[in-house]
Amino acid sequence: MRALLAGFLLLALPAQARPVVVEMFTSLACSSCPPADNLLASLAKNPGILPLSFNVSYWNSPAFTDPYALQAATDRQTWYAGLRHGQDVYTPEAVVDGTAQLVGSERANLTAAVAAAKASPAGNVPITITGGRMVTIKIGAGAGGATIWMFGYDSKHTIALGGGENGGTTVTEINVVRSIANLGPWTGPEMSMSFSHPAGQHVAVVVQTPTGAVIAAAAA
Repeated sequence: MRALLAGFLLLALPAQARPVVVEMFTSLACSSCPPADNLLASLAKNPGILPLSFNVSYWNSPAFTDPYALQAATDRQTWYAGLRHGQDVYTPEAVVDGTAQLVGSERANLTAAVAAAKASPAGNVPITITGGRMVTIKIGAGAGGATIWMFGYDSKHTIALGGGENGGTTVTEINVVRSIANLGPWTGPEMSMSFSHPAGQHVAVVVQTPTGAVIAAAAA
């Protein structure tokens, strides 16, 4: 009887909540970005949040090139702009769980957006990430019609800047995305795939619907 009761309680437990994804579009050349970078670092202390720094390329110039800038980061931010029927992009911009888009340095608004996403997630499909040089990603079953994204990222970078609007200062960014890969569609059935470890110390996987809504997320 005790074993049956324990099994029942195990089945009755809710699935572990996935982290809320906070994407910060930033640049080492942008003087408005360090406060947003610091805010993202403070959010990273919450285990229920997956923060990612995306350094965009449009701040690059002959005078200063952001060493972590990726054209793919700019493309991703432009995609988000298109979802709100616009073309304008800016830094710092935060995108919370793929839907809320706001100024990345506005602590109250960002905190509220994270709380709203946590209270009412668009989905909670389980993901596991394992491996070393080869990474295996397993996605549980659920309602499909989404795209799988893989991000390689470094935990932290602190750099003394010699150019750009922040020239002469030292800036720290956390969870700096070094690679972005579209792994293709997810249609709903449980699936598993393996890849070489992407550029970056760690791996994050995010599954998003065509509206940008995050329905699954994990990092390792």
